[in-house]
Order: sequence, then structure tokens, then C-alpha cells
Amino acid sequence: MVFDALVDSLALIFQWEVMFYFALGCVIGILLGAVPGMGGAIGLVLLLPFTFSMEPVAAFALLLASWASTSTSGAITSVLLGVPATAASQATVLDGYPMAKRGEAARALGASFTASAIGGFCGALTLGLALPLILPIILAFESPEQFMLGMLGLAMVGSLAGQSVTKGIVAAAFGLLLAMIGLPESAGIPRYTFDTLYMLDSLPLIPVLLGLFALPEVMELAIKNVSIARSGKDEDTKKGQMQGVRDAFDNIWLVIRCSVIGTYIGMLPGLGASIVGWVTYAHAKQSVKDDSQFGQGDVRGLLAPEAANNALRGGALIPTLTLGIPGSVGTAILMSALIMHGLRPGPSMLTDNLPITFSFVWMIAMASILATLILLKTVKWVAKVALLPGHLVVPGVLLFVFMGAWLGNADLGSWITCVAFGLLGFFMKRGGWPRPPVILALVLGPILERTFQISTNIYGGLGWLSRPIVLVLILIIVVSVILAARSIAKKKKSGAQDAGEGSEKSPAISLPLSLLLLIAFVWAGYTATAWPPIVKQFPLLICIPGAILGAWVVFQDSRHLLQLKASTGSWGETLSKARKDAWLAEAVPFFAYLAAMIVLCLIIGQKLAMPIFIGIYLVRWGGYSKRIAIAYALTAWAILVFFYGQIMRLIFHPSLVEQWTQSWFPRQFPDWLLF
Repeated sequence: MVFDALVDSLALIFQWEVMFYFALGCVIGILLGAVPGMGGAIGLVLLLPFTFSMEPVAAFALLLASWASTSTSGAITSVLLGVPATAASQATVLDGYPMAKRGEAARALGASFTASAIGGFCGALTLGLALPLILPIILAFESPEQFMLGMLGLAMVGSLAGQSVTKGIVAAAFGLLLAMIGLPESAGIPRYTFDTLYMLDSLPLIPVLLGLFALPEVMELAIKNVSIARSGKDEDTKKGQMQGVRDAFDNIWLVIRCSVIGTYIGMLPGLGASIVGWVTYAHAKQSVKDDSQFGQGDVRGLLAPEAANNALRGGALIPTLTLGIPGSVGTAILMSALIMHGLRPGPSMLTDNLPITFSFVWMIAMASILATLILLKTVKWVAKVALLPGHLVVPGVLLFVFMGAWLGNADLGSWITCVAFGLLGFFMKRGGWPRPPVILALVLGPILERTFQISTNIYGGLGWLSRPIVLVLILIIVVSVILAARSIAKKKKSGAQDAGEGSEKSPAISLPLSLLLLIAFVWAGYTATAWPPIVKQFPLLICIPGAILGAWVVFQDSRHLLQLKASTGSWGETLSKARKDAWLAEAVPFFAYLAAMIVLCLIIGQKLAMPIFIGIYLVRWGGYSKRIAIAYALTAWAILVFFYGQIMRLIFHPSLVEQWTQSWFPRQFPDWLLF
């Protein structure tokens, strides 16, 4: 029966109409995946209306090809700009961006695209072989197991993404605290909203993600005016690309293992995309003899998450198809498309509609391969971005960063959030704090709170901790943290230098940040005591250990600062050195430019404010001619008006000038060109 379904599923795919929409979906997905803030879910939203009158197989060829291709092309921004396209691609940044900075962008892209293709194919193959066993595996992971799996992801990212396990765990606790903002599912009592409507519906992920990761990297390019490839030398892109392809096949067993891990993690609703990159990154780091280059451009740290990200897509479909449980926005849209085309999610998808189910899995696998082939042909041109002068890259990246932040809820609060977390990301990077734990915890926070409360209510306490799978996951967490701590201690003892995430050492920058985090935990915990038990339970579970560990970090930073003062001779020299090392004098004007742009947006609107900002930046900061600045600004204006305005149909922020001048223009004037 299974073999017949496999044959029938391939026959469904290889039809001219289906293949046309499949190729079109791949191209659209590649383009959307390369734009920060877009991602697969937005692509599905854009394409879904066009599938209303299509045959089901052709419709899903378009949707699934687009959805799968975005995870392949998402490596472009992660590698070239150090900007994770989604939360699932955070781990790609750790080694992909350092490779681009040392002039190996083509190699990194070749390796990531190849790993994605292998991951997509292996994920489909794994699902095809294990499909009869999938339902028992999914059903075995109830709320207790989901909670501990989320804690495993947090423990891994907290201990691996940085040079201090304590700082990593405190950063994760801070991310969980941010996730508590808004209305909890258990009661209609707002938490930490400061009486603002914007924060009532929780803190949006995309502005925080882009602020933490994108703005500090963009600021570095603006201050130094260097290309992404710091050497500035053009590499042999064909040679570098082929080296990346060979890297994937030289580490084929690592890629296959991570693909299998990604497939099965993808089956867990709500958790897969958040933790898959970090689980496989940890697996790669802990399974090699020499992990000293991880975080500095080790290609194995790039291959593992990229293979898993694509394998994840096939696994994520299974709970959606078989149980009607979508684990993400993207799978929720796909489930609505299933219902719209007369396919009912449930066990029937593994019996009566098994050929269609198999066709979906093969579509995802083939989309990964086709997208990889297309992208490998374009590496020569894509890699050139790494050689452009910093001042030419900065305005374009900022345009897509801010509009990516705007996509979530079309509120100016998203821009303010993006800049605020950009400032936080700058201090975290300069102070040696890892940033990935904050994002992962922000994603997992609501899931962890819900599964914890369900588990506690069902078992009448903490009895669920004795479940076998839970005990195994606890053991893995403990072992992972111990191994990570030993690895960090070994590096410190040997004097090995690390240039990865959270590796910078500046106690004068870290101490104010650790004090602020300590104050935040104490204030948040004290505030929570006034809430009902079900509302305050999880915030207190975060704030108490967060405050204890935060106090320890404050003590450590204070001790290191006193040691630094003893070596420099005076507080003046110490603070002067810290200010110089952190580029505070250059950072203030950069963030002032961004703040001025937001104020200008309030006055004249985004369609005019952003091009004007870009023109002024290029002339005053970049030193370019007015002709180049005007051409760049007009291009930005066209993207805002026609792509974001007419194609995406975004609602832009109303400006004061628009209200003042409404009566000035004739009725036939297309005011959408300006406001």
C-alpha cells in the first residue's frame, strides 16, 4: 500500500501544470526568503488567494514550493549580513557570517545551499520510511515532554552561544521575561504592558529579532565603512562555491544526521522551528574532536542547522496533516488551504489520501533541490554584496530591516522596538553577552508557560517530572550544560582566543547591562506578586533564578572591572578605554540618525522619510555625490511605493503633512505615491 502510494504521489507531481506552478513557487520563495522579515508565512499569505480556483495538487505545488524555498534562500541574509531571516536561522549566523567576513561568502553559500538540498531530500526519505510510526511518536510527546524539549533548546543555546554559561542563561531568562509581556492565555490580566495598546498583544518577534541582530552589524559597517568581507579582496567565487559543495559532501554523515534530527523535531507542534537549529548546532559541536573554530567560521557549524532547517519542513507537515495541529503560522495557513480545497486534516491523510500526503512531502524535497540549483547558479553575483563598500550596503539593509519590522502589525511601535533592541544588541555584543538566547526564549516563552501549566494541572503538581521521556530530556540538559561549561573552562585555561558570539570582554560595558537586567528581574518579580496565582506563577519562576544569576554576573563584572582598573592605573583610563573599544562616540550619531528618521516619519510619512534619510546619510555620512544619493533614494522610494505599497498592500503610518495637505491636491492625483 505504501509503495503504491509513493508511485501515485510521483504521478500527481509530474504533470505540466503542476510542474509550472512548482517552479514558479520556488522562484517566489527564493526572492521572499532573501528579504529580511518576509519568510515563508508571508509568502503563503500572498499566494493563497491565487489558489482558490486551482486544482488541489497544483495549488499545493505553488504553496509548498514557495514555503520550502524560503528556508533555503534565508541563508543569504544570515551569511552575508549576519541577519537571521527567521528565528530558525539564528544558528546559521554564528559561523556563516564570520566566513563572509573573512572573504569566504561564496564557500559559505555553496555549503549552506547544498546542505539544504540534502536536508530536504533526506527529510522526505526519512518521513517516507517512518510514516507508519509517526503518529505514536507524536502522541508520545505530550505537554510535559514539550516543556522539557523547549527547556533543552534554551539550555543548549544558553550554554553554547557565548563564553559564559551564566550570561547565556541570564539572557535566556530575560527573553522569557519579555515573552510574558501582554495578555496571558490563562487570564485577561495584562502583564508588563506599561498601559500601552501596542504591548497588549505581546512583544512582536520580528522587530526584536531584526533589532538585536541586524542593527549592531549595520552600525559596524557604517562606522568602519568596510565591506562585509573585511579583507576587501574578491575571491574566486566558482572555486569558493565548489569548495562549499565539497564541504557538504565531506561532512555528509553530519548533514544526514542533522537532517534526520530536523525531521523528527519538525513533527513537534510549536517547538520545531525554534529549537531545531540550536539542537543540531549543539550536536555538531559536541560530536567533533576539535570545536575551537565554532563561532569563528567553522563550516560544520553552518552545515548542521541548514540541513535541519530544510528537513524540518517535511516533519512540520505531519501534525498538521494527521492531527490538524498546526505548529506555526505557516502550517496554520497550509491547513486552511487544505480545508479550502476539500481535504480534511486527520488520520484519513494517512489512509485514503496517502498519495496526496506523499506528494506534499516530495514537493518539499524537490523544492529544496530546485531552489539549491537556482541559487548555486547565482552565487557569483550574490557573493559580490560582501565586497560592496559599507556605506552603500547600509541604507539598503536599513530599508528592508525597518520595513521587515513594519510587516508584523504596521505600527510605529515596531520601529521604536527595533531601534531599542538594536541599542540593546549593541551593548550585548560589546559587553560579551550572547544574543541568540533572548530570541529563542521570546519564541518559546508562551509555549513553555502553557505546557508547564497544563502539566502541573493534570498531574496535580510536579509528578510529570518522573515520566520516562522527561527524565531522558533532563539528563540531556544536564549533560549538555556540563559539557559546555567544561569546554569554555578548557579554552580559558589554555588561553585560546574566541571571536564568536558573546566573546568580547568589556566589563565596563557589561556591568551597567547586568545591573539593568538585575533590576528588571527584581522589579518584574515584585510586580508579579500582586497578580492571581495562575498569572504570576511562571513570571516568578523566571524572575527568581534570573535575579540570583544576574546578581552573580554583577559580582563577576565588578571583579573584572576592578582588575582592569588595576592594570590601567586609573578609572579615567579604564572608562576611556571602554568607551573607545565600544565605539560609543560613533554609535551615538548612528542611533540619532535612526531616531531622527522615526520623527521625520511622523511628520511626512514613511514613503518620503526613508528616501530622505537615505539621501542625507549617503551625502553627510558616506561622503557620496548628490547624484548617487538621489538615485539611491529614488530607488528606495520606488521599492516602498510599488513593492510594499502596491504589491504587499501595506498600510503606512499616517503623517501630519498628509492631513494638512489633503485639500491641496486635485481629486485625480494619486496621493499613494507620497503617503
